[in-house]
Amino acid sequence: MPAQTILPQVEELLSTLKDLMPTIYQKETLESIIGLLLDGQGNAVPHHCQTKSESAISRFLNHYNWPTRSIIRTIRSFILNLVLSQRRKGRKPILQVIIDLTTLEKVGKFPHLKDLVRVYNHKKGLHIVVLYLVIGNWRIPWSFRVYRGKGTPSPSQLAVKLLNTLPSILTESCSIYVLGDTAFGTIQFIEKIRSKKFNHHGILGIPNRRKLMDGRKVSDLKTRGQQVYLHGLDYPVFVSWVWLKRNGKRVKRFVISTKHIKGKTITRWGKYRWQIEGFFKTAKHQFSLHRFGQKTLLGVYRWLILSFLSYMLAYWVYLHNGNFDDLDWYDSAQKALILLLPHILLLSLLRRLKLLNPWFYEHGLELCLVRCKM
Repeated sequence: MPAQTILPQVEELLSTLKDLMPTIYQKETLESIIGLLLDGQGNAVPHHCQTKSESAISRFLNHYNWPTRSIIRTIRSFILNLVLSQRRKGRKPILQVIIDLTTLEKVGKFPHLKDLVRVYNHKKGLHIVVLYLVIGNWRIPWSFRVYRGKGTPSPSQLAVKLLNTLPSILTESCSIYVLGDTAFGTIQFIEKIRSKKFNHHGILGIPNRRKLMDGRKVSDLKTRGQQVYLHGLDYPVFVSWVWLKRNGKRVKRFVISTKHIKGKTITRWGKYRWQIEGFFKTAKHQFSLHRFGQKTLLGVYRWLILSFLSYMLAYWVYLHNGNFDDLDWYDSAQKALILLLPHILLLSLLRRLKLLNPWFYEHGLELCLVRCKM
């Protein structure tokens, strides 16, 4: 299915999601929240919504009994059908499975969320591990888990749980490359992704102080692509490095591959991991991922899901338009709002125009809306 023909399928997806809502009122509220998130400016909070009240949105997210898991399953089924429809004869396509932890920074107190909003790596907020898929033109935030701090599953352990959410029909039809930074370069995580259960290739960052079997450190290596044995790991990996700019200086970051490939290839794949950083920036500053203000974990969870959905809707509309030269997220979000939820945009505009009525009267103007039968 060409990307340009995706719009009817996306419209059908939205219709299916609305059908999962128990009442007409909840269908309308779902549309209003998606319309709010598709504003594309990253400052979507419930009291900015022009079509539903702040209290209505709060009740929808925190209290109403609508099937959150069914929403997730429906979206994932749609994504899976999209990806599998692009399969071609020949060699398996490469599926990049990128895993990283990001902080949705918050200030103030959140007593209802207990210990979920905490300080980690000098940042206060909700810390989530995200699994992000890249295959061909598709960019997919697949799943996430909340990191709850010391004494709970670590980010790398949460990453293994996220890998378990990938359906076998997807993993069997693609070659899987798991990409991650140094937080996921642990011996336990490497062994998990190379186990019989997963049998994926890993391209992961490691600290320069990591020890090798022969007593050296990774920082002592001088040749890209060199085969080494990490301390505690029974099989070899292959090492390279990338140069990054940090505070105006070049910093050397080491990368390992569990697959025997050239050093330059490892370096190139190591840089692909940074695609998820672009996603985090877009999801926060365009689709308000960090703007949750709900008092329950369920409300926060639902907000994050709808934010991810809005990101994907905007991206699918971008693919539908077929202009792959330049991706303007604000423009894509606005086009998604116009194409998918035009009535929400119209209601918002009418609400704003109503606020201008005193100004119209003051200048001797009158705004009249006339409905024409077609």
